[in-house]
Amino acid sequence: MSMLMEEEIKRWTAKRKTALVLEIIQGKTSVSEASRAYDLPPSEIEGWVEDGRKGMENALKANPQDVREQYERQLKDLQEAYGEAMLELRARKKLQSLLGEDEK
Repeated sequence: MSMLMEEEIKRWTAKRKTALVLEIIQGKTSVSEASRAYDLPPSEIEGWVEDGRKGMENALKANPQDVREQYERQLKDLQEAYGEAMLELRARKKLQSLLGEDEK
């Protein structure tokens, strides 16, 4: 791991996360190695890598979105998914009641 990563990290700033993500992308370390070295869940590090990938992809677009637009789009997508899940749940409960099945 690089010198930036050698010190004990008490707070994961954006600069530190970026340095770690770059090391992972460059193949200098892996998610599992970083997870063990910094006692972080692999899913958290994978999330940082994914966020970095999305940010880099957006930055390289001909017409990049600002961060607010990205989050608003993501929020809208999540709200739509939630709405669909609630409709499906209601439909299942209605079907159960029509069929006379006990709720579990």
